[in-house]
Amino acid sequence: MTGGARPPLIGISLKMYFEPSRAVEWAQDVMQLAAEHDSTSSGTVDLFVLPSMPVVPAVIDIATGTRVQVGAQDLFWEDRGAFTGGISGADLRDIGCTMVEIGHVERRRVFGEDDATVARKFAAAVRNGLTPVLCLGERAPGETAAAVADCVEQLTSALADLPDGQRADIVLAYEPEWAIGRAEPADAQHIGAVALALREYVRGHPVVGGSRVIYGGSAAPGLWTLIHATVDGLFLGRFAHDVTALRAILDEVTAIESSVLS
Repeated sequence: MTGGARPPLIGISLKMYFEPSRAVEWAQDVMQLAAEHDSTSSGTVDLFVLPSMPVVPAVIDIATGTRVQVGAQDLFWEDRGAFTGGISGADLRDIGCTMVEIGHVERRRVFGEDDATVARKFAAAVRNGLTPVLCLGERAPGETAAAVADCVEQLTSALADLPDGQRADIVLAYEPEWAIGRAEPADAQHIGAVALALREYVRGHPVVGGSRVIYGGSAAPGLWTLIHATVDGLFLGRFAHDVTALRAILDEVTAIESSVLS
């Protein structure tokens, strides 16, 4: 399969765009699409969704019987205690979450999270059997080498609180900060160069060896065709809030995978 032995991985975050009723309707449409589409029903494409926390249990129920994984957009670094408003990784796992997003630039900018916070949350995710979707990326446009160095530094920092000898299968979501929320993604050549370097870096890594590298940051239909040979998947935001656009992306991924295998 393109990008390695495992299927391409497509993820979607709803952030805080939808009210609960609309989020549930969206999830129903996505799960119906996942059940009907050859790629997701057969497992040739992996799909995960990260709804806002109030509807996570409902979306987990809706996803029952499909191959779609459901996760959360955040968690707290402690599992139990007097932490008003905290989201326990143990509870996320208990209700059926399998993934959790960590380190998104909006968490850093809006909520003041720093590298130490990201590391503590990362360790909590691994401790509770959740696959971390670790967001990383450079702040401003620049040279490939500088972008790769920034990403490696962020990854190294995120692993700081793991116990010695701990291994983790994670998802690295390469999202250049300057590309998030724009009308167009980063240049395909830049994405490819950085993603290939990150995949090479993690291939033999003692902690996260073999983990997948996906691209996010204004990812939309048409991008997979340009970067499929360099990444393991896509991390979608607002473009996938339209299920028709998600179908178009799945069609695109399927067509590329079929051409590669033929």
